[in-house]
Amino acid sequence: QVHLVESGGGLVQAGGSLRLSCAASGRTFRRNAMGWFRQAPGKEREFVATINWSGSKPGYGDSVKGRFTISRDNGKNTVYLQMNSLKPEDTAVYYCAVDGQREYYSGGLYSRADYDYWGHGTQVTVSS
Repeated sequence: QVHLVESGGGLVQAGGSLRLSCAASGRTFRRNAMGWFRQAPGKEREFVATINWSGSKPGYGDSVKGRFTISRDNGKNTVYLQMNSLKPEDTAVYYCAVDGQREYYSGGLYSRADYDYWGHGTQVTVSS
């Protein structure tokens, strides 16, 4: 059974940084794209970042470009999200996700429908 477990969330002041981690277990995802989404209260879950199977092609939502960096360690079956220059509007529950269907795909996956496995989320709160 596949499990995705996020960690690293918390409370931070505006301008600060956090690093989220998402560890996958149950199968290897070294051949699959991984991503991060977030959901603020009363809003739909939105795309944050994606990374292809090798880590060579990251992609970002417009609201986080230049501030967030996605990376992965295939040896640890883990994806990371480094978040810098945080703003109050970044406050949300952050979810990691994996596309379990396509292997060696590098076309970019930006929709919730592209991902099969989801973690339970980690809360990020940015105070002003």
